Amino acid sequence: MMKFHLYWRNYTNSRGHIFKMNNPKVSVLILSYNGKHLLDESITSYQQNTYDNFDINVIDNGSKDGTEEYVAQKYPTVNVIRLEKNRGYSGGFNAGLEYAFGEKKSDYVLITNNDVRADENVICELVRTATKDKRNGFTTGKVLFYDNRDIIQTVGMSYDPIRINGGHIGNGEKDTGQYDEEAERYLSDDVFMLISRVLYETAGGYDEEFVLQAEQFEWQWRAKQHGFKIMFTPKAKIWHKESMTIGKRSALKLYYDSRNPMIVLLKYLDASAFKKYFWLHFRKDIIYSSLIYLKNSDLEIFKKIWAGFFSSLKWGMDNKKFSIKHFI
Repeated sequence: MMKFHLYWRNYTNSRGHIFKMNNPKVSVLILSYNGKHLLDESITSYQQNTYDNFDINVIDNGSKDGTEEYVAQKYPTVNVIRLEKNRGYSGGFNAGLEYAFGEKKSDYVLITNNDVRADENVICELVRTATKDKRNGFTTGKVLFYDNRDIIQTVGMSYDPIRINGGHIGNGEKDTGQYDEEAERYLSDDVFMLISRVLYETAGGYDEEFVLQAEQFEWQWRAKQHGFKIMFTPKAKIWHKESMTIGKRSALKLYYDSRNPMIVLLKYLDASAFKKYFWLHFRKDIIYSSLIYLKNSDLEIFKKIWAGFFSSLKWGMDNKKFSIKHFI
């Protein structure tokens, strides 16, 4: 298999020092919670990548299924970052980011899920785009459905004037080359996402307030305030099995869906803009959605949606974020 070797021109670190770097070191972080059964394809597909300066690390996020022993025995070149307690999605990845940028001294970290199969050129293509500009803090590519290999799951996220996060671009479309141009995105999913060291040193990692759901939304918005960009390259591709850890209709997922986006917008929008979002969110995401689940006799999800909503209100009050202008 041919190995690609990339060269950088000038690179400026967070302290303003300019230096030349060739073939930046990449650490791949695969987060897994009781997902031993999913790891084979994700690990082997990354092992087969054509890039020649990377390592693979599995974050065992408090698993009880023997993940650490399984990986150590079957994949001796793969490092396991063992967390005794489950720290959630954002906390698990933060442990990996700290390890990769700290102990491993990596130049980039590739965040990725355990329920994916990666194209053999994915690391090479992400690095190729990321290294074009020091402001390229996040770089992602095409996420396609695992069971429908030519159907797009996401190629980034659009802007919405009220919700800010406008949702997935290209979701459900057949990939016919309509998104084959490298481009800046307003936001992106973090199914797989290359993170630069300079971004991490400047803007930090995930906010662990967001255990899961909207965690990348908050991080990317925060990083954009520091001048970083979110880039999309069509040549980096993965196939994603989708919500294999928590499930597509998980009550926990819906709890955080009703809670976390509201907190993100409360943190960053002014009162007038937040008011528009709040009433839309309250009508559509809380009342309408919860009543559908109640009609279908799914009382657990009904209660979780409302619990998430009230948790976001409590967060706003505890952090003294609310004023009368946020609602009237």
